[in-house]
Amino acid sequence: MHTHAWRLTPDGEYHWERVELPPLQAGEALIRLRACGLCTGEVMDWYTLRKAPLTPGHELVGEIEALGEGVQGLAVGERVVVHHHAPCLQCDLCQRGAFVHCPTWRSTKLVPGGLSERLIAPAAIVRIDLLRVPDHVSDERAVFVEPLACVVRSLRRAGLKHGDTLAIIGMGVMGMLHLLLGQAWGAGQIYAIDRLAHRLAFAESLGATPLHADDAPRALRDGAAVVVVGPGSEPALALALQIVAPDGAVVLFTPAPPDARFPLPWHDLYFRETRLVPSYSASHMEIRTALTLIANGLPVERLITHRLPLQSAPEGYALLRRAEALKVIVLPL
Repeated sequence: MHTHAWRLTPDGEYHWERVELPPLQAGEALIRLRACGLCTGEVMDWYTLRKAPLTPGHELVGEIEALGEGVQGLAVGERVVVHHHAPCLQCDLCQRGAFVHCPTWRSTKLVPGGLSERLIAPAAIVRIDLLRVPDHVSDERAVFVEPLACVVRSLRRAGLKHGDTLAIIGMGVMGMLHLLLGQAWGAGQIYAIDRLAHRLAFAESLGATPLHADDAPRALRDGAAVVVVGPGSEPALALALQIVAPDGAVVLFTPAPPDARFPLPWHDLYFRETRLVPSYSASHMEIRTALTLIANGLPVERLITHRLPLQSAPEGYALLRRAEALKVIVLPL
Protein backbone atom coordinates (compact mmCIF):
# COMPACT_ATOMS: atom_id res chain seq x y z
CA MET A 1 0.00 0.00 0.00
CA HIS A 2 1.40 3.39 -0.92
CA THR A 3 0.55 7.07 -0.78
CA HIS A 4 2.04 10.38 -1.86
CA ALA A 5 3.30 12.77 0.77
CA TRP A 6 5.44 15.84 1.26
CA ARG A 7 8.87 15.18 2.75
CA LEU A 8 10.91 17.97 4.33
CA THR A 9 14.65 17.32 4.15
CA PRO A 10 17.30 18.72 6.53
CA ASP A 11 18.28 21.35 3.94
CA GLY A 12 14.78 22.86 4.15
CA GLU A 13 13.57 21.55 0.79
CA TYR A 14 10.16 19.99 0.21
CA HIS A 15 9.75 16.91 -2.02
CA TRP A 16 6.50 15.30 -3.18
CA GLU A 17 7.26 11.59 -2.89
CA ARG A 18 5.67 8.17 -3.19
CA VAL A 19 5.71 6.60 0.28
CA GLU A 20 5.10 2.96 1.11
CA LEU A 21 2.76 2.49 4.05
CA PRO A 22 3.21 -0.52 6.32
CA PRO A 23 0.41 -3.09 6.62
CA LEU A 24 -2.35 -1.97 8.98
CA GLN A 25 -1.86 -3.50 12.44
CA ALA A 26 -4.35 -4.28 15.18
CA GLY A 27 -5.83 -1.15 16.73
CA GLU A 28 -4.65 1.17 13.95
CA ALA A 29 -6.64 3.26 11.46
CA LEU A 30 -5.98 4.14 7.83
CA ILE A 31 -7.08 7.74 7.24
CA ARG A 32 -7.68 9.53 3.94
CA LEU A 33 -6.82 13.20 4.29
CA ARG A 34 -9.66 15.69 3.79
CA ALA A 35 -7.98 18.91 5.00
CA CYS A 36 -4.85 19.97 6.86
CA GLY A 37 -3.85 23.29 8.38
CA LEU A 38 -0.29 24.54 8.10
CA CYS A 39 1.21 25.32 11.49
CA THR A 40 3.40 28.38 11.96
CA GLY A 41 5.63 26.27 14.19
CA GLU A 42 6.54 24.26 11.10
CA VAL A 43 8.40 27.25 9.65
CA MET A 44 10.44 27.62 12.86
CA ASP A 45 13.53 26.08 11.27
CA TRP A 46 15.61 25.49 14.39
CA TYR A 47 12.74 23.40 15.75
CA THR A 48 11.59 21.57 12.62
CA LEU A 49 14.74 20.87 10.61
CA ARG A 50 16.43 19.04 13.48
CA LYS A 51 13.67 16.42 13.12
CA ALA A 52 14.00 16.13 9.33
CA PRO A 53 13.55 14.20 7.15
CA LEU A 54 9.88 14.15 8.02
CA THR A 55 6.39 14.63 6.65
CA PRO A 56 5.02 17.79 8.30
CA GLY A 57 1.39 18.50 9.10
CA HIS A 58 -0.57 17.77 12.27
CA GLU A 59 -3.75 19.88 12.09
CA LEU A 60 -5.82 17.43 10.16
CA VAL A 61 -9.24 16.09 9.42
CA GLY A 62 -9.63 12.83 7.58
CA GLU A 63 -11.98 10.03 6.67
CA ILE A 64 -11.52 6.51 8.00
CA GLU A 65 -10.76 4.14 5.11
CA ALA A 66 -9.89 1.02 7.09
CA LEU A 67 -9.64 -0.10 10.70
CA GLY A 68 -7.27 -2.62 12.22
CA GLU A 69 -8.50 -5.57 14.19
CA GLY A 70 -10.05 -4.77 17.53
CA VAL A 71 -10.96 -1.11 16.96
CA GLN A 72 -14.29 -0.30 18.56
CA GLY A 73 -16.53 2.77 18.50
CA LEU A 74 -15.38 3.95 15.07
CA ALA A 75 -16.52 3.06 11.57
CA VAL A 76 -15.18 3.26 8.02
CA GLY A 77 -16.41 6.42 6.30
CA GLU A 78 -16.54 8.57 9.45
CA ARG A 79 -14.87 11.98 9.47
CA VAL A 80 -12.39 12.34 12.32
CA VAL A 81 -10.01 14.81 13.88
CA VAL A 82 -6.67 13.05 14.16
CA HIS A 83 -4.34 14.18 16.93
CA HIS A 84 -0.64 13.41 16.37
CA HIS A 85 0.12 12.36 19.97
CA ALA A 86 -1.67 10.40 22.67
CA PRO A 87 -0.76 9.56 26.28
CA CYS A 88 -0.80 6.13 27.89
CA LEU A 89 -3.06 7.27 30.77
CA GLN A 90 -1.25 4.81 33.05
CA CYS A 91 2.15 6.27 33.99
CA ASP A 92 2.86 8.52 36.96
CA LEU A 93 2.93 11.60 34.73
CA CYS A 94 -0.49 10.79 33.31
CA GLN A 95 -1.83 10.07 36.77
CA ARG A 96 -1.07 13.64 37.81
CA GLY A 97 -2.38 15.12 34.56
CA ALA A 98 0.99 15.90 32.93
CA PHE A 99 -0.11 14.17 29.74
CA VAL A 100 2.19 16.01 27.32
CA HIS A 101 5.19 14.73 29.29
CA CYS A 102 4.12 11.09 29.10
CA PRO A 103 6.75 9.02 27.21
CA THR A 104 3.99 7.48 25.09
CA TRP A 105 2.66 10.94 24.19
CA ARG A 106 6.17 12.05 23.20
CA SER A 107 6.81 8.95 21.08
CA THR A 108 3.50 8.56 19.23
CA LYS A 109 3.23 10.01 15.73
CA LEU A 110 1.32 9.68 12.50
CA VAL A 111 2.73 7.62 9.62
CA PRO A 112 4.05 9.34 7.58
CA GLY A 113 2.45 12.63 8.76
CA GLY A 114 -0.38 15.03 8.01
CA LEU A 115 0.65 16.28 4.56
CA SER A 116 -0.04 12.93 2.97
CA GLU A 117 -2.90 11.65 0.84
CA ARG A 118 -3.29 8.77 3.30
CA LEU A 119 -1.80 8.11 6.69
CA ILE A 120 -1.87 5.61 9.52
CA ALA A 121 -2.88 6.56 13.05
CA PRO A 122 -1.22 4.23 15.58
CA ALA A 123 -3.26 2.28 18.09
CA ALA A 124 -2.54 4.62 21.01
CA ILE A 125 -3.97 7.58 19.09
CA VAL A 126 -6.96 5.61 17.77
CA ARG A 127 -7.79 4.49 21.30
CA ILE A 128 -7.54 7.90 22.97
CA ASP A 129 -7.49 10.81 20.53
CA LEU A 130 -9.31 10.06 17.27
CA LEU A 131 -12.55 12.03 17.50
CA ARG A 132 -15.59 12.01 15.24
CA VAL A 133 -16.40 15.37 13.66
CA PRO A 134 -20.05 16.44 14.12
CA ASP A 135 -21.97 16.59 10.85
CA HIS A 136 -22.52 20.36 11.10
CA VAL A 137 -18.78 21.11 11.50
CA SER A 138 -17.01 21.56 8.16
CA ASP A 139 -13.57 20.12 7.44
CA GLU A 140 -12.14 23.64 7.34
CA ARG A 141 -13.44 24.48 10.80
CA ALA A 142 -12.36 21.13 12.18
CA VAL A 143 -8.70 21.64 11.23
CA PHE A 144 -8.59 24.30 13.95
CA VAL A 145 -9.17 21.74 16.70
CA GLU A 146 -5.48 21.01 17.39
CA PRO A 147 -4.24 24.63 17.32
CA LEU A 148 -7.23 25.80 19.36
CA ALA A 149 -6.50 23.04 21.88
CA CYS A 150 -3.04 24.53 22.39
CA VAL A 151 -4.70 27.88 23.14
CA VAL A 152 -7.17 26.25 25.53
CA ARG A 153 -4.21 24.82 27.43
CA SER A 154 -2.45 28.19 27.39
CA LEU A 155 -5.29 30.19 28.92
CA ARG A 156 -6.18 27.41 31.36
CA ARG A 157 -2.62 27.27 32.65
CA ALA A 158 -2.57 31.06 32.89
CA GLY A 159 -5.68 30.96 35.07
CA LEU A 160 -7.65 33.47 32.96
CA LYS A 161 -10.78 34.51 34.82
CA HIS A 162 -13.95 36.28 33.71
CA GLY A 163 -13.27 40.00 33.43
CA ASP A 164 -9.47 39.70 33.37
CA THR A 165 -7.52 41.99 31.09
CA LEU A 166 -5.74 39.92 28.43
CA ALA A 167 -2.78 41.14 26.36
CA ILE A 168 -1.54 39.10 23.42
CA ILE A 169 1.90 39.77 21.95
CA GLY A 170 2.13 38.57 18.35
CA MET A 171 -1.04 38.52 16.27
CA GLY A 172 -0.41 35.62 13.95
CA VAL A 173 -3.06 32.93 13.79
CA MET A 174 -2.30 31.65 17.29
CA GLY A 175 -2.58 35.17 18.68
CA MET A 176 -5.93 35.53 16.93
CA LEU A 177 -7.11 32.23 18.41
CA HIS A 178 -6.16 33.54 21.87
CA LEU A 179 -8.26 36.60 21.07
CA LEU A 180 -11.32 34.52 20.06
CA LEU A 181 -11.02 32.20 23.05
CA GLY A 182 -10.45 35.10 25.44
CA GLN A 183 -13.69 36.63 24.22
CA ALA A 184 -15.54 33.32 24.57
CA TRP A 185 -14.27 32.87 28.11
CA GLY A 186 -15.27 36.34 29.23
CA ALA A 187 -12.00 38.28 29.30
CA GLY A 188 -12.48 41.99 29.89
CA GLN A 189 -10.35 44.28 27.77
CA ILE A 190 -8.27 42.39 25.19
CA TYR A 191 -5.17 44.09 23.78
CA ALA A 192 -3.66 42.85 20.52
CA ILE A 193 0.02 43.77 20.26
CA ASP A 194 2.10 43.54 17.10
CA ARG A 195 4.32 45.58 14.77
CA LEU A 196 2.47 44.77 11.53
CA ALA A 197 -0.34 47.17 10.66
CA HIS A 198 -2.43 44.62 8.75
CA ARG A 199 -2.44 42.24 11.70
CA LEU A 200 -3.40 45.00 14.11
CA ALA A 201 -6.24 46.04 11.81
CA PHE A 202 -7.55 42.48 11.60
CA ALA A 203 -7.38 42.04 15.38
CA GLU A 204 -9.35 45.28 15.75
CA SER A 205 -11.98 43.92 13.35
CA LEU A 206 -12.37 40.95 15.70
CA GLY A 207 -13.00 43.25 18.65
CA ALA A 208 -9.57 43.70 20.26
CA THR A 209 -7.85 46.97 21.12
CA PRO A 210 -4.83 47.15 18.79
CA LEU A 211 -1.47 48.36 20.12
CA HIS A 212 1.82 48.78 18.33
CA ALA A 213 4.49 47.06 20.40
CA ASP A 214 6.29 50.37 20.99
CA ASP A 215 3.14 51.91 22.48
CA ALA A 216 2.15 49.00 24.70
CA PRO A 217 4.09 49.93 27.89
CA ARG A 218 2.55 53.41 27.94
CA ALA A 219 -0.96 52.20 27.14
CA LEU A 220 -0.87 49.39 29.69
CA ARG A 221 0.45 51.25 32.73
CA ASP A 222 -1.90 49.30 35.00
CA GLY A 223 -0.89 46.02 33.41
CA ALA A 224 -2.78 42.99 32.14
CA ALA A 225 -3.71 40.01 34.32
CA VAL A 226 -2.60 37.62 31.58
CA VAL A 227 0.01 38.34 28.92
CA VAL A 228 0.56 35.77 26.18
CA VAL A 229 4.00 35.82 24.57
CA GLY A 230 3.54 34.56 21.02
CA PRO A 231 7.02 34.99 19.51
CA GLY A 232 9.79 32.95 21.09
CA SER A 233 12.02 36.00 21.31
CA GLU A 234 13.73 37.90 24.10
CA PRO A 235 12.19 41.29 23.12
CA ALA A 236 8.69 39.78 23.29
CA LEU A 237 9.33 38.37 26.78
CA ALA A 238 10.89 41.63 27.94
CA LEU A 239 7.79 43.51 26.78
CA ALA A 240 5.51 41.02 28.53
CA LEU A 241 7.31 41.55 31.83
CA GLN A 242 6.82 45.30 31.42
CA ILE A 243 3.08 45.10 30.88
CA VAL A 244 1.95 42.28 33.18
CA ALA A 245 -0.04 43.38 36.21
CA PRO A 246 0.97 42.50 39.77
CA ASP A 247 0.00 38.91 40.54
CA GLY A 248 -0.35 38.36 36.80
CA ALA A 249 0.72 35.56 34.50
CA VAL A 250 3.08 35.67 31.53
CA VAL A 251 2.47 32.72 29.21
CA LEU A 252 5.47 31.43 27.27
CA PHE A 253 3.46 30.04 24.37
CA THR A 254 6.29 29.42 21.90
CA PRO A 255 9.65 27.77 22.56
CA ALA A 256 12.94 29.58 22.18
CA PRO A 257 16.05 27.96 20.64
CA PRO A 258 18.07 25.79 23.05
CA ASP A 259 20.83 28.37 23.45
CA ALA A 260 18.47 31.29 24.22
CA ARG A 261 19.02 32.90 27.61
CA PHE A 262 17.07 35.63 29.39
CA PRO A 263 18.24 37.54 32.48
CA LEU A 264 15.75 36.77 35.23
CA PRO A 265 14.54 39.98 36.96
CA TRP A 266 14.29 38.08 40.24
CA HIS A 267 13.62 41.11 42.42
CA ASP A 268 10.71 42.38 40.33
CA LEU A 269 9.26 38.94 39.74
CA TYR A 270 9.25 38.28 43.47
CA PHE A 271 7.70 41.51 44.71
CA ARG A 272 5.18 41.68 41.85
CA GLU A 273 4.44 37.95 42.22
CA THR A 274 4.64 37.46 38.48
CA ARG A 275 3.98 33.92 37.30
CA LEU A 276 5.94 32.62 34.29
CA VAL A 277 3.78 29.91 32.73
CA PRO A 278 5.18 27.77 29.92
CA SER A 279 2.44 26.12 27.85
CA TYR A 280 3.52 23.31 25.55
CA SER A 281 1.18 21.74 22.98
CA ALA A 282 -2.12 20.13 24.07
CA SER A 283 -3.41 16.84 25.39
CA HIS A 284 -6.50 14.79 24.61
CA MET A 285 -8.33 16.81 27.27
CA GLU A 286 -7.86 20.14 25.48
CA ILE A 287 -8.57 18.51 22.11
CA ARG A 288 -12.05 17.61 23.34
CA THR A 289 -12.66 21.09 24.73
CA ALA A 290 -11.54 22.66 21.45
CA LEU A 291 -13.81 20.43 19.37
CA THR A 292 -16.75 21.36 21.61
CA LEU A 293 -15.95 25.08 21.29
CA ILE A 294 -15.85 24.82 17.51
CA ALA A 295 -19.00 22.70 17.38
CA ASN A 296 -20.72 25.36 19.48
CA GLY A 297 -19.83 28.09 17.01
CA LEU A 298 -16.47 29.69 17.86
CA PRO A 299 -15.85 31.58 14.59
CA VAL A 300 -12.43 30.13 13.77
CA GLU A 301 -13.16 30.13 10.03
CA ARG A 302 -12.71 33.91 10.01
CA LEU A 303 -8.97 33.32 10.35
CA ILE A 304 -8.62 31.38 7.07
CA THR A 305 -6.80 33.52 4.53
CA HIS A 306 -5.63 30.93 1.99
CA ARG A 307 -6.92 27.62 0.65
CA LEU A 308 -4.46 25.66 -1.46
CA PRO A 309 -4.29 22.20 -3.01
CA LEU A 310 -2.20 19.69 -1.08
CA GLN A 311 0.39 19.76 -3.85
CA SER A 312 0.95 23.50 -3.17
CA ALA A 313 1.74 23.12 0.53
CA PRO A 314 5.27 24.60 0.17
CA GLU A 315 3.70 27.75 -1.27
CA GLY A 316 1.57 27.96 1.86
CA TYR A 317 4.61 27.69 4.11
CA ALA A 318 6.26 30.47 2.11
CA LEU A 319 3.24 32.71 2.76
CA LEU A 320 3.56 32.03 6.50
CA ARG A 321 7.27 32.85 6.44
CA ARG A 322 6.51 36.23 4.85
CA ALA A 323 3.69 36.93 7.33
CA GLU A 324 1.32 37.23 4.36
CA ALA A 325 -1.15 34.67 5.70
CA LEU A 326 -2.95 33.90 8.92
CA LYS A 327 -4.34 30.42 8.36
CA VAL A 328 -3.42 28.37 5.33
CA ILE A 329 -5.44 25.22 4.72
CA VAL A 330 -4.46 22.59 2.15
CA LEU A 331 -6.99 20.30 0.52
CA PRO A 332 -6.42 17.16 -1.59
CA LEU A 333 -7.55 17.51 -5.18
